[in-house]
Amino acid sequence: MKASTGRWVSGEDFFDRDAELKVLEMQARDGNHVLLAGQRRVGKTSVTQELGRRLVEQGWVFLFADVEGAACAEDAIAAIAAATHPVRPISSRLGATMRRLGERVEELSAGDFRVKFRAGLNPGTWRRHGDRLIDECAAHDQRVLLVIDELPILLKRRVDEFLSWLRAATQGLNGSPVLIVSGSIGLGPLVQRLGIPDRINHLHPFRLGPWNRNVSTECFERLAESYGLRVDNGVADAVYDALGIAIPHHVQSFFVRLHQFTVMQGKDRVTVDDVGTVYRTEMLGPSGQNDLAHYQTRLEDGLDEDRYRVAMEILAEAATQDAFTADARRCLERAYAEVVDDVPGCVTEALDVLVHDGYVESSTDGYRFPSRLLKDWWAARFRDHHVPLQKRPFAPRVGSS
Repeated sequence: MKASTGRWVSGEDFFDRDAELKVLEMQARDGNHVLLAGQRRVGKTSVTQELGRRLVEQGWVFLFADVEGAACAEDAIAAIAAATHPVRPISSRLGATMRRLGERVEELSAGDFRVKFRAGLNPGTWRRHGDRLIDECAAHDQRVLLVIDELPILLKRRVDEFLSWLRAATQGLNGSPVLIVSGSIGLGPLVQRLGIPDRINHLHPFRLGPWNRNVSTECFERLAESYGLRVDNGVADAVYDALGIAIPHHVQSFFVRLHQFTVMQGKDRVTVDDVGTVYRTEMLGPSGQNDLAHYQTRLEDGLDEDRYRVAMEILAEAATQDAFTADARRCLERAYAEVVDDVPGCVTEALDVLVHDGYVESSTDGYRFPSRLLKDWWAARFRDHHVPLQKRPFAPRVGSS
């Protein structure tokens, strides 16, 4: 088993998730389309890749389209079409419908196929070619699993138009293609905010959660065994306690940094004390910044300016004051009343996204970070310059309504 800190994993490197895969495979076999949700770095892409690998072994075709870089519906359709390139019966029939693909498809690289297919799309034609794409997948003699990853990033730009087409194109199919939509921005809160929740009512919601303690420690110990790394009793539990919750990527990243630490220090084993040292200097240090900065950039991608500002205030408050309380919420609404329209609604929508995407969770006294790692990182960034909301000028008296 190899550690992975930046790529999806499958096959021998894939760990656990048997129950989740069983449910997703059942949904696919029944022809149900799925909306796959979960926190950042929880392993959504790896789960879909492993599901696709297993279904291919059973005679399916697996198509994976990452549309994160798509700026419009035409780009997304081209990305999905490019995923069919290795499946010659589908891609050849698609190519025959576009004059720009005059060369035989088998003579084109996947990149050239995508470029030429995209050149034939415009705002007036992408639906027609998208329909043909879905129809060709449905007509294929093998069942098709189609995963569209990072779709919500595209939909921030053209939501209703694309979702309406996707819903219409995938209704009435006879069990193929089966569609899984996923992404690191919550699609549910987005369509709720826009008042179009019906656009995704054909997608069966399935949430991927973090690992529990047992799975986290078993994964860590399996990695240590694979790399011949000696670890003291209690190290794997200390890793789980330091993280707060076991996001698979964070467990893997922690292992890699502990392994590197022992090599650099000339140590022959990992101790519980090493866990605390590496957490402070590596997980929260400069080398861990890229992993954690992703959480902020995804919020900026998924929210408009007002909701992003409010979300950052909520996270700074929850990180530095341990919770975003009801009193803090009243103070926030008062502080932004003059610069943001409908501040209560804006705060509610920002909280919906933060809860859905796993930044915070509701507790008896407000909203708290479930991840200690994320809380500590956010606190380190804002501790020196975040003014607690209840100490802001013009904040309402604590406990007032």
